[in-house]
Amino acid sequence: MSPRRSAAEARHTKDSILTTALDIASLDGLEGVTIGRLATELAMSKSGVLNHFSTKQTLQLAAVHRVIADFQERVIQPAMRLPEGVQRLLALCDNWFDYLADTGLPGGCLLTAAAAEFDGREGEVHDAVLKSWRSWRSFLRAELLRAQLDIDVDQAVFEIVAFGPGLNQALQLHGDHAAIRHAKRAVRRTLGQPDTV
Repeated sequence: MSPRRSAAEARHTKDSILTTALDIASLDGLEGVTIGRLATELAMSKSGVLNHFSTKQTLQLAAVHRVIADFQERVIQPAMRLPEGVQRLLALCDNWFDYLADTGLPGGCLLTAAAAEFDGREGEVHDAVLKSWRSWRSFLRAELLRAQLDIDVDQAVFEIVAFGPGLNQALQLHGDHAAIRHAKRAVRRTLGQPDTV
């Protein structure tokens, strides 16, 4: 019984480290996450943190992957229960904007902030952030093609993807929660759909 309890405690500690890292990263960027800062925040030794995440980069990548998993669970999976077409596409966008309004992190969407933080850098964290955004763009494009709307698909992808960071800035910098409705209306105009928001 003792080894199981130790394994469970180790998982709990690792999860606590990652949760704290996400909170810090959402406010101060992924570069603001350091082993020393986490050790201080969690009243642990640096070696204790390093036992779970061997490097700062490993921790940053774990944070990115945790946010991607949360995004898939909260944005993509609920929409995929709907039949393909405009209804699913609108649900994806609405879910995304609702997610941006309430990510569960104190500083808003980590992937949106990381895109700006790492856009001019190289390395594995940059590549992970880039991959996540490319995947989202490709996913939206595929759903647009399935919807068979009489629109320029590439233009629509560009506009929809741009609405997210715009909304995130409106929410985080300006505290403008009315921007959620504006973003949802903007998507409907891009898709040539009635403004029912």
